[in-house]
Amino acid sequence: MQLLHIDSAITGDQSVSRQLTARTVEAWVAAHPGTQVQRLDLAASVVPHLSADALGFRTGQAAATEAQRQENALSEALVSQFLAADVVVIGAPLYNFTIPTQLKAWIDRVAQAGRTFTYTEQGPKGLAGGKTVIVAITRGGVYSTSEGGRAMEHQETYLKTVLGFFGITDVRFVRAEGVAMGPDAKAQALETAESEIRIAANQTAVAEAA
Repeated sequence: MQLLHIDSAITGDQSVSRQLTARTVEAWVAAHPGTQVQRLDLAASVVPHLSADALGFRTGQAAATEAQRQENALSEALVSQFLAADVVVIGAPLYNFTIPTQLKAWIDRVAQAGRTFTYTEQGPKGLAGGKTVIVAITRGGVYSTSEGGRAMEHQETYLKTVLGFFGITDVRFVRAEGVAMGPDAKAQALETAESEIRIAANQTAVAEAA
């Protein structure tokens, strides 16, 4: 089994989402011995945002420039790595009501027609199904418990939509909310997240054993 561990927080050792992804990977490997882990740190190895050259692989033109070939090679490496993974663990802190731009740049690279989705006469169809994705969601405030908070949040909702567009139906969220609302609130958030990690990491193992 191949697991792809993705972090996108820019705060290094201070990052709560990095703490949660590390714990999630640890729990998953413990529950699924033999899992091979690949790491992708989008803050340390920044994926360039899309440009006209980066869209070269979508034009269908036989003759590509050197810049397009380089961009295509990066996009191909990222989408191949993603497609090869059976499990993907993603750290996604809330930055200004949505995901970090580093994570968005990665998504833009792997969202490729013919690789992760296609269009049919019946509409779009995801091509990357069969994976388990566990997303560690972290938020300084609390957004999930009120209608106003849920309306402001474009982090979990966006990821659920785009992963579903890729055909991935097994998406599990580990949430830590209120981590900037004082020590007690942070401690409670981490305790809740730890419980969710144990459930997310062991869910497949239970299903396989049944």
